[in-house]
Amino acid sequence: MPTYDIGAMPAQISAEVVALLEQAETATVGHWRQWGFCQRGIQPALRGRRLAGTAVTVAIPGPDSTLLHHALGMLRPGDILLVDRLGDDRHACWGGGVTVAAKAAGAKAGVVDGPCTDLEEIEASDFPMWCRGFAPITTRLYDLGGRLNRPVSIGGVVVMPGDAVLCDDSGVLVLPPGEAEAEARQAIAKQASGLELQRRVAAGAKLGELSGASALVLK
Repeated sequence: MPTYDIGAMPAQISAEVVALLEQAETATVGHWRQWGFCQRGIQPALRGRRLAGTAVTVAIPGPDSTLLHHALGMLRPGDILLVDRLGDDRHACWGGGVTVAAKAAGAKAGVVDGPCTDLEEIEASDFPMWCRGFAPITTRLYDLGGRLNRPVSIGGVVVMPGDAVLCDDSGVLVLPPGEAEAEARQAIAKQASGLELQRRVAAGAKLGELSGASALVLK
C-alpha cells in the first residue's frame, strides 16, 4: 500500500516581510550568511525575477507525481511550492499542466530539485520556476506515496513547511521565518551602501583603496 504523510498547511509569511525580502538579493545575503542557499545547479527557467513567499513542501519518488497533483489543489496565493525529488534526476515532474494549476492557485513560484519540462509552456504562462534544467521523460500517476508539508531537502538545504523563500537570478535562499525580516533589512542596507561605493568608483575612486584591499596588499 502507498504511504502518504500529509501535514497541515503552514502559516504564511506576513506581507510586510515578503515585501522586504523582495527588495533583497540572494547574493547580498551571501556576503555574510553561509547556510540556507540551495545548490547552484537549481537555476531559474525565467530570468529577471525576484520573489519571496512561504514554503509548501512536497517529496515524491522518481517516476510518480500523484502527490504533487494533489498538493496543487491546496496551494494559496503567496505560496512557493518546493519539490524534493528524492534524488531522481531523470523524470520531469513539472511541466505545462502543473504550471497552469500552480499559477491558477496564486502560487508565487515553483522550485524543483530535479528537471522540469515544457519550457515553452512555462514561458507562455509567465510563471517563475527554479529547477535543475529540463528533461523529456515525465512522471505519471503511479500512486507510490510521498510527503506533503514535512521537512524536505532542496539542493542540499533542509526546508521546513512555512519557511521564507527568496528566489532570484542568483539562486534560491531558504530562511527560518523568525530570521527573514532581519536578513532582509540587513541586505537592503548593504545594497544601498554598495550602490554608493559603485558611484564613487565610477567617479574615479580606486576600489582597492575604498575596500581596504590595497592596504592589506601593501602593508
